[in-house]
Amino acid sequence: MRHININGKIHKDTTASVPFDSRAVRFGFGLFETMLVLDGQIQLKDYHFERLFAGIKQLMFVMPELMTKDWMEEEIMRTVKKNHFEKLCRVRFQIYGGRGGLFDGQNPWTEFIIDCQKVEPNMIQLNEKGLSLIYAQGLQKSMDSICNMKTTNAMLYCIAARQATAKKVDNAIVHNTNGNPIETTLANLYCIKGDTIYTPPLSEGPVAGVMRRYMLEQLPKKGFTVKEEPFTPDFLKSADAVFITNAIRRFKWVARIEDKEYSFNKILDIYESISY
Repeated sequence: MRHININGKIHKDTTASVPFDSRAVRFGFGLFETMLVLDGQIQLKDYHFERLFAGIKQLMFVMPELMTKDWMEEEIMRTVKKNHFEKLCRVRFQIYGGRGGLFDGQNPWTEFIIDCQKVEPNMIQLNEKGLSLIYAQGLQKSMDSICNMKTTNAMLYCIAARQATAKKVDNAIVHNTNGNPIETTLANLYCIKGDTIYTPPLSEGPVAGVMRRYMLEQLPKKGFTVKEEPFTPDFLKSADAVFITNAIRRFKWVARIEDKEYSFNKILDIYESISY
């Protein structure tokens, strides 16, 4: 049995629930952060909170004074400790715009849910078997003012993930409205050509991943050349190697996209250069 934190109250997972008129349920009007807790510490926590509070401002959520970064961190760790998951776990901190309809006045109490799940150590390690991906079909992500945010409106990713499951592969790559591949359903996307690492810029529409930000800051310090450039299917197909990153799984090697295979060469060098 797990314990869930809803608006500061801890519930058993068998009884935890949210109101029927929650804007998260009705409209997907919310944000979330997926955080890795390792040895009692939230990894990349400053990046997570900076992104979260930028989203809160953009979505015009009304925040009670007590809901500061420090208070949120205390609530997260209180929930983790209640579940005895301090050693290693995944935390989903979801915040949403209260209750009501589209045009109702904003509820002064912006609501939240904290859920944590234990993960196995191999999830945060480099995979020995490369991932197999497909391109999602019939889906295009808009390059609008909210495209870089982690919102609770995940219909596009849900459909792409179902396509991947139906094809018995690990994940699916999502295109933007220009037809360019930008990310997977769970992670930011990178490729290696020669001695250069490439990833799509945020203007192309991918989520502004905290691990992506960390990689872009750390890799040049380790001597790697990194460029943010739009991908096309042909550009990605001509790459030597491909990998993806997110805050939980960290760094994963991609061995195949559709019928194109990619090398493991240089993947290990990059992985070993990143100290978390």
